[in-house]
Amino acid sequence: MKSPGLSAWFGGGLTRLQRRPPRRYTLRELPSVLGTPLGRRRFVRHLRHRCWPVLFRLAGLCRRTLLRKPHLVAVVGSYGKTTATRVITGVLGKKLHPRATANAISQIPYAVFRVRPWNDVAVIEAGIECQGQMTAIADVLRPDCAVVMSVGSEHHSSLGTLEVTRDEKANMVRALPDLGVAVLNGDDPNVLWMSSQTRARVVTFGFGEANQVRATDPQLDWPHGTRFRLHAGGEVRDVRIRLVGRHMIYPALAAVAVALERGISMDRILSRLECVTQAPGRLSVHPLENGATILRDDAKSALETIDAALDVLEEAPAQRKIVVFGPITEPPPHSRQFYRALGARVANIAQLAVCVDSYKHYKPGLLEAGMPRESVVDAGADLTRVIDLLRGALRPGDLMLIKGRGTQKLERIALALGGRQVACTVGSCPAARGAHCPICPMLERGWGRLRVIA
Repeated sequence: MKSPGLSAWFGGGLTRLQRRPPRRYTLRELPSVLGTPLGRRRFVRHLRHRCWPVLFRLAGLCRRTLLRKPHLVAVVGSYGKTTATRVITGVLGKKLHPRATANAISQIPYAVFRVRPWNDVAVIEAGIECQGQMTAIADVLRPDCAVVMSVGSEHHSSLGTLEVTRDEKANMVRALPDLGVAVLNGDDPNVLWMSSQTRARVVTFGFGEANQVRATDPQLDWPHGTRFRLHAGGEVRDVRIRLVGRHMIYPALAAVAVALERGISMDRILSRLECVTQAPGRLSVHPLENGATILRDDAKSALETIDAALDVLEEAPAQRKIVVFGPITEPPPHSRQFYRALGARVANIAQLAVCVDSYKHYKPGLLEAGMPRESVVDAGADLTRVIDLLRGALRPGDLMLIKGRGTQKLERIALALGGRQVACTVGSCPAARGAHCPICPMLERGWGRLRVIA
């Protein structure tokens, strides 16, 4: 009788939770895998990924034994969780690890292993790709505090409805102990519903008057950040953050709620909050030498995040506005109407629209809303063409929004316009998942005749 392997003993049923298991490399791909720095990096990542069921069980064991003391804050949500993790970590006075926002289920063990037994608090971001993952993650993390930012359309293809999505994400809240605390976005009805799923204490944040931690009078302080009036802990304070946009106030409110629960004074909370900077690619502002400004929001492109980015673009002052955008990530059913609506909105805000691998989707809405045909550019998937076009088109006083899927790596446009050499021309880059273009060894080298690995 054949003995079970390690994954059978230690992984149990975890393997089925992998939506995209790593594939085997072929002989044809070996030159790309072993002949380039990025390829070797991906090869090592694949080896580690195959070990994750074992590591997952070990991480759970560590949490139950060596890491029982640290107060663990788990941050979840369809969108907003990466910025929230960054802000909460800063407000708690902790240093953000470079891999802190690697939130896939395969990365959870490494996040746990970074926590030390003598730490008083740790913040871990948790993302999911399919049903059942949040329960497994919650069982490992055993959170003392769960922060839920949103329930949105991003998981449409894997989870289907918003009701299924909220039920899956609620498993982190259900895992809280009786003495734990659930910090919930009170303006999102699907998140607020989670208050009925736990016996832990609930603290809500948002703009609504019923929230314990709330904001009023939001004002864009372009290009420095955002101002608002904070109502929390029986105090009212005027606050300035270095995050751009009204929706960026939500992570700030979540951080205030968590910090107050940890007993941190309001003065210290606000001083730390004002020092937190925006993450690159999440509505980060990048001035160019020629006087133009780039607003980068290229980390993800869920429907709700496109609307949020356009809100900022509409409100920000500029002599001329340009939008460079790719397709919606996991668009809802009947996506044509959403593309038309977004195209019409861009036509009412911007004077030039550059569609990267998305022209057929946005064109009807753009033209029907009155944007001149010559102002709608079909760039295909060729970023070289986009870069050359924008080099000649950008003028002092222009504001350009870059919005697209993470795998499109539209950040290469901003890097090239900012003076970096960009030789990588791949249209979609699953190979660099987790490797950002500025530090990718293939950015300036290019792939040449080597096969692009995935």
